[in-house]
Amino acid sequence: MTWSIIRKLLPILLLALAAQASAQLNQRSEAGAGFGTFNYTGDLVRFYNFRFSAPAGTVFYRNNINTVISFRAALTAGRLKASDAVKPIDAFAAKRNASFNIFVVEGSAGFEYHFLDWRDTKRRLRFTPYLYSGICMLGISGVPNKAAAYSNVQIAVPLSAGVKYVLNPKWYASLEFGVRFTGFDYLDNVSDGNTSYKDYRYGNKFDNDLYYFLGLTVTRTFYDIPCPRSPY
Repeated sequence: MTWSIIRKLLPILLLALAAQASAQLNQRSEAGAGFGTFNYTGDLVRFYNFRFSAPAGTVFYRNNINTVISFRAALTAGRLKASDAVKPIDAFAAKRNASFNIFVVEGSAGFEYHFLDWRDTKRRLRFTPYLYSGICMLGISGVPNKAAAYSNVQIAVPLSAGVKYVLNPKWYASLEFGVRFTGFDYLDNVSDGNTSYKDYRYGNKFDNDLYYFLGLTVTRTFYDIPCPRSPY
């Protein structure tokens, strides 16, 4: 149900953001990179657990459409892992004793919405909270579940919140936390199964897996040079 609602609302959200009134900017293009962690919730872990955080990194390009809306394209990669043996959620999970450790590469594109006019040079405001959403495609490496046929390339919807802080006119830093709604239940290689076999290698097929990115990024802004106009 959640995945269906997100897919219906996302195009409306993106069109609304793109329809914002444009403003002239001379800080159009930006490039950046950052590091952080991936995390996961699903059949092995019900709630966000820092024990299962694994390294991740990202590089991105941003185009500032106006003072409020920015377009962002990014490539993010890192590991996802979890294990029933670390902190089983119940007696069933302890008996199952499942684990996974995979590498995920994610390509994404979407829009950022900034709540404050932090680019106004006449004000001393040096930060802004922001939201980000769009679409992403992820490639999954690892040992597939032989009992299920699925593609190692999947679509997900990212939803992130963060804060940006201006270091100087050319550089600023961001702290961001986001969740990826995958609509997919085999990140952990545990999903549907035949409950008549007491191998416990199954979970809730109606509970799709989610994964998360928590990271710190640094961005370099490139200023446009205005071309002189003929007065004639």
